[in-house]
Amino acid sequence: MAIGTCVEMLLGQNSDAEAPVPADLIKDTSTATFVHDVIEASKTTPVIVDFWAPWCGPCKTLGPILEKLVKQYAGKVKLVKIDVDANQPIAQQFRVQSIPAVYAFKNGRPVDGFMGAVTEGQVKQFIERLTGGGSPLDELVTEAEAMSAEGQHEEALNVYQEILAQDPEHAKAMGGALKTYLALGHEDAAREVLKNLPEPLLNAPEVASVRTTLELKDATAQNVGQTAELEAKVAADPKNMDARLELAMARYGAGNREAAVDDLLEMIRMDREWNEQAARKQLVKFIEAFGPTDPLTSSARRRLSSILFS
Repeated sequence: MAIGTCVEMLLGQNSDAEAPVPADLIKDTSTATFVHDVIEASKTTPVIVDFWAPWCGPCKTLGPILEKLVKQYAGKVKLVKIDVDANQPIAQQFRVQSIPAVYAFKNGRPVDGFMGAVTEGQVKQFIERLTGGGSPLDELVTEAEAMSAEGQHEEALNVYQEILAQDPEHAKAMGGALKTYLALGHEDAAREVLKNLPEPLLNAPEVASVRTTLELKDATAQNVGQTAELEAKVAADPKNMDARLELAMARYGAGNREAAVDDLLEMIRMDREWNEQAARKQLVKFIEAFGPTDPLTSSARRRLSSILFS
């Protein structure tokens, strides 16, 4: 598939159009239909029940998170919503005193629950306890990552596109797709996608990593090829912090990430406040580009903490 078509597909996934949702995956219910929609349905598929009301502010935050994650689980769990104002008998039966209140049903009975607006990560853990595992889309991401690790970048890109077709806001899939663009040498394509992403997705760690990688490539372009010259400058004057910073950028631009990190950590050890903490700020940029799962990220953070708190 032509890379231009791939870009159009990725950008197309982030339009206002949404993939169709199966009729019984997310639904509203009432006191009259609660037994059918929740009790009976949970005997075959776990059901999450969201007690809410139109006037409830936290409900407006939690509701979309529940819907998004239930869609990611592609039929492994269902969501049923109950307006407590219109269905007071069932709300009283479950002693719902404040909302949002969420219950999980399995095999015809409640097995878990929580109250209040919690984070997306907490909701995900709640669903994982209920289903006994991660979402099918997360499993596909793992498969795509393995493909990329084996050099099968085009195959991985196809999987990421499949995921994004089902969940346009899946940050790991979007970040993975962008990284495959870089691996395939299609930087312009990655930049085009980044330029058109909504802010919440753009700032997700997996996507921000790619954005920062490209920013650093631009920032280090002028230093590439100057490593030997800068090494000589630092050797002649170890306190030349400007030269040390340029050396770190040159080494990063040349792909010598570990040495670039070493340079910045040494600068922080020598004078952490130099140029308004320029070395620490640059190291943070490097770490963001590496991404949260890169072993060098944890190593750099650990060594930085050791210097700052020694």
